[in-house]
Amino acid sequence: MTTSDRLRRSVTGVRITAVHDGVRSERPDTLATEEPMEIRVGGPGQTARAVAVTMRTPGADYELAVGFLFTEGLIEPGQVRRVAYCDELGDEEQRYNVVTVSIDRPFDHDRLHRNFFATSSCGICGKAALDDVEVRCAPVADGPLVPAQVLVSLPDRLRARQRVFDSTGGLHAAALCSPAGDIVSLREDVGRHNAVDKVIGEQVLAGGIPLAGHVLQVSGRASFEIVQKAAVAGIPIVSAVSAPSSLAVEAGERFGMTIVGFVRDGRCNVYTGAQRVTT
Repeated sequence: MTTSDRLRRSVTGVRITAVHDGVRSERPDTLATEEPMEIRVGGPGQTARAVAVTMRTPGADYELAVGFLFTEGLIEPGQVRRVAYCDELGDEEQRYNVVTVSIDRPFDHDRLHRNFFATSSCGICGKAALDDVEVRCAPVADGPLVPAQVLVSLPDRLRARQRVFDSTGGLHAAALCSPAGDIVSLREDVGRHNAVDKVIGEQVLAGGIPLAGHVLQVSGRASFEIVQKAAVAGIPIVSAVSAPSSLAVEAGERFGMTIVGFVRDGRCNVYTGAQRVTT
């Protein structure tokens, strides 16, 4: 499958009935594609086994698989030997919904279950979720100083690069940015956490972890899940168009991160780590 084929798979054409001022009309429309992707992982001599299924927008699938495994604490940078779609499936379309990650050591499936048990507990006890992240990563480095005017410019810069959003109006985006506001990498997905995993996974594959000199800009709110993924990747500043959650702010405080919310209309709120934001 060519790159252009994969890009076409990120959108799905439909017919709709539009109603405007009481007048009905039929016309074509475009939706963001949402399909399941199964992530498999295995080490030398092991049969790759499924570890997760995520609903995602096709595109940057290898980066998503690697980013997910890394930010969930299941693999380390430098351990990936090969990433590939599943060649064993007879269904050509389904083949591109299964990604296998081969690593250079035996994969501990018991660790998988221990990790996800701890992660699932965040709905019951926020401290358990924070403790789990603390086991997997240290507080972030001091990181860069970023002018407030740069931060407030990031949503517009991100929006200008959202190719699939332009067609569908229905996607989240995450961008890895320099302290000067230049976009290093941008990915879109129906899931905000998937967009973040895609951006981070690209850097894992490129050997760019930790990302201590970067800003993560997201198109929606700053959830705990997004902040913990940024913390694992060593990203010191997370900036969001909308609000952060209470647990996201608590995580940012605990790991020495700068959490910025309501970045829109030339203003922003800095919830933690204000020393990195200059005026």
